[in-house]
Amino acid sequence: MPQFSHLHVHTQYSLLDGAANIKSLAKKAKADGMPALAITDHGNMFGAFEFYQAVTKEGLKPIIGCEFYMVADRHIKSFSGGQKDRRFHQLLLAQNQQGYQN
Repeated sequence: MPQFSHLHVHTQYSLLDGAANIKSLAKKAKADGMPALAITDHGNMFGAFEFYQAVTKEGLKPIIGCEFYMVADRHIKSFSGGQKDRRFHQLLLAQNQQGYQN
């Protein structure tokens, strides 16, 4: 059977979108035989250190990422009339330390 790892996971740090506890996620991933697990919370990386510790404790490879919002002009703060607040989600995963720092 091929191995599978979730690469798009929201935790309790994805406000109003995720409710998964990081330690529980790591334990479940190990129980399901996954070799790795990613964290990709919406617009923040508050859980990265907790995630790294919990996943490595379970013997899994941690993949640190984030689901960022992309916009045409980040300086526009309000919209009116026919203007739309168009945002696009972009999932970024760090391959190594340099990628994490970027």
